[in-house]
Amino acid sequence: MTANIKERAKRNSYDAVVIGSGVNGLSAAITLAATGMSVVVLEAQSTIGGACRTLPLTLPGFKHDICSSIHPLAIGSPFFRTLPLEKYGLKWIHADSPFAHPFEDGAAVIFHRSIEKTAAHLEEDSAAYKKLFNSLNPDWDELSAALLKPPHLLKYPFGLAHFGMKALMSARTLVERKFKGRKARALFCGVAAHSALRLEDPASASVGLVLSIAGHAVGWPFPEGGAQRLTDALVAYFLSLGGEIISECNVESLDDLPASRLVMCDITPRQLLKIAGDKLPQSYKGQLTRFTYGPGSFKVDWALDSPVPWKNEAVGNAGTVHIGGTMEEIASAEAAVVRGEHPERPYILLAQTSLFDSTRAPGNNHTLWGYCHVPNGSTFDMTERIEDQIERMAPGFRKTILQRNALSPMAMQEKNANHIGGDINGGALNLGQLFTRPSIRAIPYSTPVPGLYLCSSSTPPGGGVHGMPGWYAAQCALHNWR
Repeated sequence: MTANIKERAKRNSYDAVVIGSGVNGLSAAITLAATGMSVVVLEAQSTIGGACRTLPLTLPGFKHDICSSIHPLAIGSPFFRTLPLEKYGLKWIHADSPFAHPFEDGAAVIFHRSIEKTAAHLEEDSAAYKKLFNSLNPDWDELSAALLKPPHLLKYPFGLAHFGMKALMSARTLVERKFKGRKARALFCGVAAHSALRLEDPASASVGLVLSIAGHAVGWPFPEGGAQRLTDALVAYFLSLGGEIISECNVESLDDLPASRLVMCDITPRQLLKIAGDKLPQSYKGQLTRFTYGPGSFKVDWALDSPVPWKNEAVGNAGTVHIGGTMEEIASAEAAVVRGEHPERPYILLAQTSLFDSTRAPGNNHTLWGYCHVPNGSTFDMTERIEDQIERMAPGFRKTILQRNALSPMAMQEKNANHIGGDINGGALNLGQLFTRPSIRAIPYSTPVPGLYLCSSSTPPGGGVHGMPGWYAAQCALHNWR
């Protein structure tokens, strides 16, 4: 293995080696290469991109995103906004509405870019919704720069005290204090449940707030042609800076690598222990060993002969659909997962990108992407339960299916080694790991080994397609380099 990597590299030595080609690895590589450093990225898979890849998982001509599909934090990323990605083929598509939340009785609440338009359909909670989101900082550039900073750079939690006080609440506490009706409560909890936390857990409101604010500020768009287009644009820009990428290159030890001053690792603590354990001090190894991973994801991709037949036609105007029913039903499903159980009625995230992007499926056909949370490493097949849930909101859905492809948590891990047991967030997003990912260090990206850095979603600010861990880790490495 050592000879293989070193023989395939164009140089005998580099200024920096990056392990992993996810958006964080590519962000770190771009940041370093932009300073004139020689940088090589090593990727174990045959395709580049980690969670941001698009593959033909069902029938010929159908494009399916392997993990990430909708990207509010990508279009709003302070780092990505500094890059000329549109020049390299990235085109963002916005659905008519960012997301929708249907109910079994045919009612639905639609989230709009406009706070006022969203609130207008929340009945008794219209005024409360406007008050909540208008009171938070409406300037996304300022807010995102604060929210996506490492904690040691903040003056107070989450950068803004007013935001931080709400973000540290549980999602359930926040909505029960702010809203009275089922629509507003379910709408917010459907977003907060992206965290894979119990809705009663402290800080579970943070994800709901960040993603909702992003939805109002920049939308929940997706790349034309699939998530791979974001990766392709990052790769093209990196190569234009003189960077090098080697795929099908599995790193088993730091000794496998070409000589370099810096090693940036877009991997989780478990993998770092495997490839660098003999070089790490025991105290740091102990902290990495105690790092916890969150629930897994059971994902299904469908090829359809027609759009999903929603009871409420307005749901077809949304790029993302949250299926889970009321706040109480979502809370029950997510709590069951945390207890190690498989809910009969799971909370589901769906993306119906082909309604707005004709490149995703041939002819008049469509794709559908969806997943639910399950216990980490689960082997239980959730396909039937997921489709039952969709059928409740869209009778006749199964009749539209041409073919499906299911990915269990371990299949997710096989396609991306960072998805430990199907955890797509790089580690649990609980309060204990929200600020101290993956260990308690002044600079969380650094390790006790000089020149060795972590730059994955296992470091602040955590999961999501925004490249910030890679950018910040590279900045720290450059500071020490200089």
